[in-house]
Amino acid sequence: MSRPHEIRQRKKAISIALFVGSLMLVAKIGAYFLTSSAAILSDALESVVHIFATSIAFYSIIVSSRPPDRDHPYGHGKVEFFSAGLEGMLIIIAAIVIMFEAVRGMIVGRELQNLDWGMYIIAGASAVNLVLGLYLVRMGKKTDSLTLIADGKHVLTDFYTSGGVIAGLLIVYVTGWEVLDPLVAIAVALNILYSGGKLIRESVGGLMNESDTQLLADMVDRLNEQKREPWIDIHQLRSWRSGDKHYIDFHLTMPYYWDVKTSHDEQLIVAESLKDLMDGKAEVLIHIDPCEPSCCKFCQMSDCHVRKEEFKGWTPWTVEHAMGPPGYK
Repeated sequence: MSRPHEIRQRKKAISIALFVGSLMLVAKIGAYFLTSSAAILSDALESVVHIFATSIAFYSIIVSSRPPDRDHPYGHGKVEFFSAGLEGMLIIIAAIVIMFEAVRGMIVGRELQNLDWGMYIIAGASAVNLVLGLYLVRMGKKTDSLTLIADGKHVLTDFYTSGGVIAGLLIVYVTGWEVLDPLVAIAVALNILYSGGKLIRESVGGLMNESDTQLLADMVDRLNEQKREPWIDIHQLRSWRSGDKHYIDFHLTMPYYWDVKTSHDEQLIVAESLKDLMDGKAEVLIHIDPCEPSCCKFCQMSDCHVRKEEFKGWTPWTVEHAMGPPGYK
């Protein structure tokens, strides 16, 4: 479960994002009415999406911070994946609207004006978005919030979008080629379409409990580093995430002749090792399997009185081994 100070930090960060995003939206809409630029309109439409997405993110953070209850024994953290996916869908909708408006502008035509002032306004908004996006991503990583990270990436996408808009408008301003304005808007739309697709992909992966290969590798490395003699084998390792909490389960093979308390005490050592790796934000469920005679050749128990075969050597575990069935069967 998230710590109270982390929850406060998340709420503060998303509140700042909502306030600053609203100001940037007003500035960009003003720039559009000042210039009649399709490219600036595309930038403003993305800011509209950002306001809606940030509002959803704010709600998501409130819900995900609630503790587990009878109806939600694993907590409410999954809502963050839903929030990120919805934000991605809104980005895609914005991209489609932008392309529609750009094509319509090419057909109907627009008379551009005050491009210099429009570029000044967009440049200022872009600088603010850069600072805000970096802040949100940093706070998201600090508090382990997918919602903040997703919102920060969206804001950074807005920054890159604004950079492309400024570059395109500068060319239009210098050359007078007004046809470039809707083309820039289409390029912007394609860029944010890609960003929206990535967000949806990450969201679906989280909702489907997709394996995090790097996280699994880190866990296996930790177990290899701290391995004790009774940890004969690990297999069927799985992990999934809900909000900032990780749920881990696997099978651990230990001496069959140990009593329940001894096995349980050793199991707690394994679990605490992995919890420390996750900064305490993990629940670890370990199923104890009794060793078999086929384990003897790689079992490191030095005082085993029932050994059937000489120890021949132990090979450090890999992710593939840990996720698979027991190797001694």
